Amino acid sequence: MSSEPAYACQDALVRKLIQHYGGYGIGYKIACTNVTAQRQLNVDGPFYGRMMSAFCFDTPARIDASRFFMRVVEAEFAFRMTQGLPARAEPYRAEEVAEAVEGVLPGIEIVDSRFDDWTTIGAPSLIADNACHAAWVKGRLATDWRELDLAAHTVRLIVNGKLHREGSGRAVLGHPLNALAWLANQLSSHGLRLEAGQYVTTGVTMEVYMGERGDRIQADFGSLGVVDLDFE
Repeated sequence: MSSEPAYACQDALVRKLIQHYGGYGIGYKIACTNVTAQRQLNVDGPFYGRMMSAFCFDTPARIDASRFFMRVVEAEFAFRMTQGLPARAEPYRAEEVAEAVEGVLPGIEIVDSRFDDWTTIGAPSLIADNACHAAWVKGRLATDWRELDLAAHTVRLIVNGKLHREGSGRAVLGHPLNALAWLANQLSSHGLRLEAGQYVTTGVTMEVYMGERGDRIQADFGSLGVVDLDFE
């Protein structure tokens, strides 16, 4: 089945969300760049959703847990674009998209879904549900990131003072920049472009955590900083 109808539904949903909550689009989230996530959701590759200012928070964030049906916590590398990447026929390479990046950010995405059976409904419904994006907590922008090996960069998720999981950028299509190139090429195929100033969060670096009210969560990205989230 073509993904075009699903993305058309996503566009309509995002318009309704902005009409209701206000704000504007700030970029994209990429889902299922991690093989484990693909298996859990029974999909065969990544897909994307839109991020909006009304659901974006700076660290440290205190968020009401009751705003979500579920609270899937994902520690993810994100990028902020300094140049646009227009639609074109020739595929973008990771080295090219790196030149358009202003900096990298640590972040926590909160994933939620309107579907009870979200792990079995398949990619078209997940895409239509805005790739299950619910909120994003962002850390400090690091512009001196180019000397870092993001693939090998360790990420630790700490829940209520205890280590939950460790991961790295290698879980994200081998490197977060590979995910960014994938998105640029997917948008190109839809006649769209990444814009300067937009954010892109690239996918979970480890197994997810199902958050609960009262949880205190930290995503520790080492030299890139720590992102703090409390569910009230």
